[in-house]
Amino acid sequence: MKSYIFPGQGAQFSGMGLDLYEQFPLAQEHFEKANSILGFNITDVMFEGSAEDLKETKVTQPAIFLHSVILAKVLGESFQPEMVAGHSLGEFSALVANGALTFEDGLKLVSQRAQAMQKACELKPGTMAAVLGLDDAIVEEVCANTPGIVVAANYNCPGQLVISGEVEAINSACETLKEKGARRALVLPVGGAFHSPLMEPAREELAAAIDGTEFSTPNCPIYQNVTASAISDPDAIKANLISQLTAPVKWTQSVQQMIADGATLFTEVGPGKVLQGLVKKIERSAEVASAQIES
Repeated sequence: MKSYIFPGQGAQFSGMGLDLYEQFPLAQEHFEKANSILGFNITDVMFEGSAEDLKETKVTQPAIFLHSVILAKVLGESFQPEMVAGHSLGEFSALVANGALTFEDGLKLVSQRAQAMQKACELKPGTMAAVLGLDDAIVEEVCANTPGIVVAANYNCPGQLVISGEVEAINSACETLKEKGARRALVLPVGGAFHSPLMEPAREELAAAIDGTEFSTPNCPIYQNVTASAISDPDAIKANLISQLTAPVKWTQSVQQMIADGATLFTEVGPGKVLQGLVKKIERSAEVASAQIES
């Protein structure tokens, strides 16, 4: 079955999307529409900005969304997904690509999400850390027994779990995880504690925006981060999108379920190849590819 996967924050790079803009009138039209919707020229930052410029949350999230969604659109007839999934932010790209959301509504929600997350980060400072080389159960146990807020946030692949929470709790958990035999327990250069209870103010803000947005029945199921199962009901999709801000990203479980449901080839749509690497670590026999456009 044709499965398409969409990357999240961290996949951005300087010059992203410029090739699409220069080659395809359809891409140009959507980029210009995005500038208008966002109220600033995001194309200037994407095409000419530095890596530092692209790190700003209000830029990063819409930029990755735009690159992914516009790439899917210029693929034209060759883009016929039978199942989709997106990593965190990538879930919004996947929902536009599979027809559940319009381009305009998807971009507005991504922009609102980015700004709500930024505010939550400032309100309740936190951080995240990557833990390598331990079973998920051990990491979960350490989180549960560490004072303060620290939770499993991203189940990326077996032996790679990202934890999220208060700075002091994360540092304390990292020390314990190293003692337990973690190959690495490394604090990440991120702006806040994403996918943790510290994102509750952002979840409430996004809930209002999502509730006020019309979602259609998608052309194919989406395997959502919160449930790691195939979802097609618009109300369930909305509820899971809202929960996603404070719940863990079950990427490992999503990919395993997609394979169980018949996925053999995973095509990554958007910047970078991070998800392809994770899929191969989850299931070595799975085929992976980047979405290719013919100029």
